[in-house]
Amino acid sequence: MTAPHIATHLPLRRFLRGLGVTLGLPMLECMTPAFSKGSHPSPPKRMLIISNNLGVLPQHFFPKDKGPGYAPSLYLKELAAFRNDFTVCSGLSHPAVTGGHSTENCFLTAARDPTRSGFRNSISLDQFAAEALGQQTRFSTLNLGVNIDKANRSLSWTRDGVLLPAEDSPAALFRKMFIQGDAKQTALSLKRLQERGSVLDVLSEDMRGFQRGLNATDRTRLDQYLTSVRELEERLTISGEWEKKPKPTTKATPPKDIADKAKFFPKIQLMLDMARLAFESDSTRIITLMVDGFATPVFEIDAQHRTRDGYHNLSHHGQSKEKLAELEKVDLQQMRHLRDLLAALAATPTADSKRLLDHTMVLYGSNLGDANVHNCTNLPVLLAGGGFKHGQHLTFDTVQNKPLCNLFVSMLQRMGVEAEAFGSSTGTITNIVT
Repeated sequence: MTAPHIATHLPLRRFLRGLGVTLGLPMLECMTPAFSKGSHPSPPKRMLIISNNLGVLPQHFFPKDKGPGYAPSLYLKELAAFRNDFTVCSGLSHPAVTGGHSTENCFLTAARDPTRSGFRNSISLDQFAAEALGQQTRFSTLNLGVNIDKANRSLSWTRDGVLLPAEDSPAALFRKMFIQGDAKQTALSLKRLQERGSVLDVLSEDMRGFQRGLNATDRTRLDQYLTSVRELEERLTISGEWEKKPKPTTKATPPKDIADKAKFFPKIQLMLDMARLAFESDSTRIITLMVDGFATPVFEIDAQHRTRDGYHNLSHHGQSKEKLAELEKVDLQQMRHLRDLLAALAATPTADSKRLLDHTMVLYGSNLGDANVHNCTNLPVLLAGGGFKHGQHLTFDTVQNKPLCNLFVSMLQRMGVEAEAFGSSTGTITNIVT
């Protein structure tokens, strides 16, 4: 795959200043000395976050012992080939994030009490990182979903707590990343972006006039809103710049969407393949993927097995031996898909003669520690790749859990974000830092 290249050197950032607006162009190969002749740039850091909103059977996920010498659990045996490339954590959760399935939208936000009246979500980890890093690629983030209820569920949320709909069509995603429109289509896209920008300009001016005479609380809320509008204006401008650039090429075959929700695992595999292609083509460096088990009906576990019930009802097993046996097969299949993803990333070399996996953090987890009883503590969390010190089971207090956001802060810092806090964090997870 080849990325667009511009021969003329540009400074790291070209700023347009006027009316209080600061605009940064997207990070292109020509914009930094790291890409100049004779240099050897370090490959960028990437982050993929996968969440199944019904979790896994905890008794088969967590190892019995701790540290680097742990004996792998039933599920982790599927990842044995990559034991030194991942860390499994127990005793992590989000403080005061309770309410069963309502917590699925808070997995990357840690917003407290999602069931309370007037609840408002907060910014998600991926969007926080994208804000800090700026749009260095064609897509600042990609928010994906499998069998997802797009109107009500998402891992990605704006600073104002607005849901960002997940892309659940691999075919549409492929077109966005690789299919170059003709001149007429490009001009139409640019016109639409300009029209949206004009609407935002008018809206901003109206809101500034409305701001006069408001009390302090309302003024603060309005300032937050206007900040979001300005950020959207900037993203629209940057999107316009990218519309003018040729898209990368790929030898991959355009995928076909799978409409049948019962094809649960083929849909997961297809979306993971798309995530890998996005990283390899440097279309983005931050991806979220929600696997929506709640919205999944009776489905195929493999060619020989089909569940007797929908995923949600199956997760409320009530210790039924039959349901537990089916869930075990389902969870093992998820681990195999994760294993294959790690294998693909490990098989892809980077410019510094390392593996794409060494520069890519893969976080697998869930908002539910035990879906059977809607438990939201001791969440199943596995972090692979990214150059961390792996090969261990990190154990924290399974009653008084450590904030999962501590791990998020460590991930942000590895991405190059100068952040000391996020969400409910109280620090970082130092045990994985090399």
